[in-house]
Amino acid sequence: MIAGFVVLVGAFLWRLNAPAPILPPAVTLPDGSARPVAFTMAGDWFAVVTADDRILIYDRLTGRLRQTLAVE
Repeated sequence: MIAGFVVLVGAFLWRLNAPAPILPPAVTLPDGSARPVAFTMAGDWFAVVTADDRILIYDRLTGRLRQTLAVE
């Protein structure tokens, strides 16, 4: 039981010491009326959900808008 606890604590500390993801310094939305309400990232892209029910998917390296999806 003690060994299991030590392994659990070690795994927890190992995960906390992982490098933090690099966030983009700024995101330019396609028009001035879009208000962001959520943000998420994956390996090579990040997405912004807007108040007008759109999901904007950007390239993580270039910051270029890849795709716009309408949420219905």
